[in-house]
Amino acid sequence: MKNFSREDENVNKRERIKILLQRLPLLYPDARCVLEYYGDPEKLLIATILSARTTDNAVNRVTPLLWTEVHDIGGLAAADKGLIEDTVHSLGFFRSKAKSIRNAAKWLLENGGLPDTIDGLVHIPGVGRKTANVIIGEIFGKPAIIVDTHVGRLSGRLDLTRAKQPDKIETSLRRLVPEDQQTSFSHQLGFHGRAVCTSRNPSCDSCDLVKICPQRGVR
Repeated sequence: MKNFSREDENVNKRERIKILLQRLPLLYPDARCVLEYYGDPEKLLIATILSARTTDNAVNRVTPLLWTEVHDIGGLAAADKGLIEDTVHSLGFFRSKAKSIRNAAKWLLENGGLPDTIDGLVHIPGVGRKTANVIIGEIFGKPAIIVDTHVGRLSGRLDLTRAKQPDKIETSLRRLVPEDQQTSFSHQLGFHGRAVCTSRNPSCDSCDLVKICPQRGVR
């Protein structure tokens, strides 16, 4: 990791965001959506639904098996429920995930594909605001705040928001982060959460952000 000069630990929220927007791209220049979707936007939607309460790497191990079995969105919509459940079993919550992705596939077929707005995307079965933000950021190139477990955790520790609910965290971050940096900021903060600011035993001693971090909730 790169070394930075020491800053006053009592920087305010907007100063902290300004520093984060300077540092995070240097620390994580390759931060991006790591879910594999084979150039097919609808397959990204399915992968993102499957990513709930598991890791992207786990999803990337399962989706090749899924698409080998069902081939495409039409095949997924018509697939036997048991086949889908067996294929996604290792991801946890396999019954609800199998139901969600099959119903999402049916919705896509019936409605002609992916909407290009968050409000449109959340009408798809199994799609919440996190999944919708992944799609509008990655596929449509629109500003996206992707509040996964890492972004939610770090937003609290960095005292960017006192909100606990993902939709309220999203609203807070949209107010702080310029639109043209929202998607990249989400990925960079998520990468930092996986690499350094982990849920348990965060590596504060080796963290390049520690001098600007209030460490809210860190024991």
